[in-house]
Amino acid sequence: MPDTTLTRRPRCSDCPIRHRAVCARSDEVEFQKLEQMKYYRNVEAGQTIIWRGDRLENVASVVHGVASISQTLEDGRTQMVGLLLPSDFIGRPGRALAPYDVTAVTDVTLCCFARKPFEELVASSNNVSRRLLEMTLDELDAAREWMVLLGRKTAREKIATFLRMLVRRSQINDADQIQQILELPLTREAMADYLGLTIETVSRQISGLKRNGVIRLHGSRGVEVLRHTQLAAEASDDPLMP
Repeated sequence: MPDTTLTRRPRCSDCPIRHRAVCARSDEVEFQKLEQMKYYRNVEAGQTIIWRGDRLENVASVVHGVASISQTLEDGRTQMVGLLLPSDFIGRPGRALAPYDVTAVTDVTLCCFARKPFEELVASSNNVSRRLLEMTLDELDAAREWMVLLGRKTAREKIATFLRMLVRRSQINDADQIQQILELPLTREAMADYLGLTIETVSRQISGLKRNGVIRLHGSRGVEVLRHTQLAAEASDDPLMP
């Protein structure tokens, strides 16, 4: 089955995204409510999690895997506008319809909540509502950064910025052990679409970073960052900024 609802619900205390998801600031009472209303859903790579215009009956946190956010124009052209990584939130309380398509890039596990009960919890809980606001503001900051990337950055800067984003997220997702080798969540074709480049340009820029000793490649998807300060310079970012 491409899409499976799991009856077994791992305890929140054992959740790998416990300290950074929408529930991160919840107290014991709120956790008990979340435990009672949640369910897990597995979605295979390539399957659609939700279509644009669908009714949002549920909201969810990404527990494992990567999903893409995209929008399709009337003539069939599609633009990927974002990536959802572990701890990212899908859906908006108070919004009835999905504004974008969300598709599993890899196999994805979601922690889901029925939208109405979750909205009631948000309305009654300062902890959950404050965390949701923090995550929304983080998304706004990321969207502004992405506007700069798409509008002003060169091909090399785009690739370096994308790799830096993955490095930051890998550190957040594994605070005890910084990942040395990143597994690229996208094919080079998907990276090209996401960054507004051609496949040839993506391959050429990755090879250039490798040749300059900034990164080392491991197979078709593995990337090891050897010189983080140089990668920040290649991205035209401040190396002291997160």
